[in-house]
Amino acid sequence: MSTPNARPKTTSAYVAQAAIAFGISLFGAGIGIFYLPLDIWQRGFLGMTVLFLVTSTFTLAKVVRDQHESASVTERIDQARLEKLIAEHDPFK
Repeated sequence: MSTPNARPKTTSAYVAQAAIAFGISLFGAGIGIFYLPLDIWQRGFLGMTVLFLVTSTFTLAKVVRDQHESASVTERIDQARLEKLIAEHDPFK
């Protein structure tokens, strides 16, 4: 029985695609705010809102990743305990 990899690997192309998509979307939002027919304080408010949205998105992604990692570690520990109990069980006792 083979054990699954503890951490799935991501390819460099996937990482590059994610970074490029993030850069393009942030740049597009900045250009959109710059060309809106608004006062400077309204543009500043929209800019701060976009920055807050980006930082909160990073925080949410980290929290979801941490929860997933903790659940997978707990599940593996529970599986190891179950396998140990099965291995130690003697049905002829």
